Amino acid sequence: MSAVIHEHDHHHDDHHGPAKGLTRWLYTTNHKDIGSLYLWFAFTMFLIGGLFALVIRAELFIPGLQLVKPEFFNQMTTLHGLVMVFGAVMPAFTGLANWLIPMMIGAPDMALPRMNNWSFWILPVAFGMLLSSLFMDGGAPNFGWTFYAPLSTKFGPPSTDYFIFGVHLMGISSIMGAINVIVTVMNMRAPGMTYMKMPLFVWTWLITAFLLIMVMPVLAGAVTMMLTDRHFGTSFFDAAGGGDPVMFQHVFWFFGHPEVYIMILPSFGIASAIIPTFARKPLFGYASMVYATASIAGLSFIVWAHHMFTTGMPLAGELFFMICTMLIAVPTGVKVFNWVATMWQGSMTFEAPMLFAIAFVILFTIGGFSGIMLALAPADFQYHDTYFVVAHFHYVLFPGAIFGTIAAVYYWLPKWCGRMYSEKLAKIHFWWSIIAVNLTFFPMHFSGLAGMQRRVPDYAIQFADFNMLSSIGAFGLGIGQLFFFYILWKTIWGGKAPKATAQVWEGAEGLEWTLPSPAPYHSFTEPPVVK
Repeated sequence: MSAVIHEHDHHHDDHHGPAKGLTRWLYTTNHKDIGSLYLWFAFTMFLIGGLFALVIRAELFIPGLQLVKPEFFNQMTTLHGLVMVFGAVMPAFTGLANWLIPMMIGAPDMALPRMNNWSFWILPVAFGMLLSSLFMDGGAPNFGWTFYAPLSTKFGPPSTDYFIFGVHLMGISSIMGAINVIVTVMNMRAPGMTYMKMPLFVWTWLITAFLLIMVMPVLAGAVTMMLTDRHFGTSFFDAAGGGDPVMFQHVFWFFGHPEVYIMILPSFGIASAIIPTFARKPLFGYASMVYATASIAGLSFIVWAHHMFTTGMPLAGELFFMICTMLIAVPTGVKVFNWVATMWQGSMTFEAPMLFAIAFVILFTIGGFSGIMLALAPADFQYHDTYFVVAHFHYVLFPGAIFGTIAAVYYWLPKWCGRMYSEKLAKIHFWWSIIAVNLTFFPMHFSGLAGMQRRVPDYAIQFADFNMLSSIGAFGLGIGQLFFFYILWKTIWGGKAPKATAQVWEGAEGLEWTLPSPAPYHSFTEPPVVK
């Protein structure tokens, strides 16, 4: 009930002067306001992280050092990874969870609205601290987003302590957000909304929330051990004091591997909402989708050392992690099969959300194939720490996390702001993005297989052509996302965007569809009723 009262209060505050307007956003406990804050924060971080990537790509445009010092290059690779993972992808998904989960399960708000507010507002502080390190003596952290010891403990710049505190704050935010999702979904579903009737977006986020609660404390442990190694005379990761730098990798990747599934599972839920809508038929194999998501989450905990095949583990360890990693392909393949089966013989139309969702399925699958190549321990000795790995995870994360989020924004924006975006501009944004994504990341497979190492500011001349293509693609991709901002601005504040109607989507054949009549526990992902 308190949630309903808070929501009422804040809509009441809307109409007073500018101070009230500011305090509305500062104190808001309304899940929609907080969802919007998360999404705009994530978009800001996405553009900043993209800027860091463009510095990297500009440096690698041609061989021979040209733009930045190697030291600064390393700071850029570190900050690009950290900002994209913790600042762009995760807050974007949390914003979608805040906006959509209460509406999808028929709840008045999130279960813990005050905590919801706090879990958002500590993020700008955390990233303010992280980004301020760029202006400190010794510069920003320069040890890669995986901050391997002893690079980060013994040799890290003084700003490493700001990085450690920033990571703690992000982790606290994630844990609070995850607790909020779990409590909301378990306690606030409308009457009749059983677990197996929940929209798949709710399911994927519920499972993601459990992953977050299980792995964020592991990350907190890793950075705490770093802190004590740096300042309190411990030797967790220092061999000279009886510690083990490889232990750092075990602790980090025990967090890091489930983390990459945290960054993809909500996108699976988004695709499972959008594809049935534009194929105009129910999702194929709902129950198998739920079980597949849960299997992926379970398996994600027993594959972490596939990031460490080259650290000299026993053969039995290599075999175990290799087989477990390949096993994840099974539930993932089930999901891809179900999406394709949903589209099969559907009355498909190709509006912007559907285009991004289909691109997500196709390109994510390509990323999955290179993942299976990397899972093979003997082959990984060749691929490890080359641009092939960079190509792999960007094919999973850009089409996966980013295209999934963009699809969700186009799909639900009319519901959020009551206005319809320009379908024509959105399609331009789509084709622009898909060409640029492939131009940026596909050549990286080739440079990696040819032996180009990752995280290097300079390289041998035989990799020049592929790098030039990647850099051209990257700048195109960056400009394309500014165009996305223009579309959003035009829709929300431009004043000319048409009002959204009950028939938000109009198909290519002029088939109009309307959402099913809203039941109290109405799912926004049911297939449309074709008139």
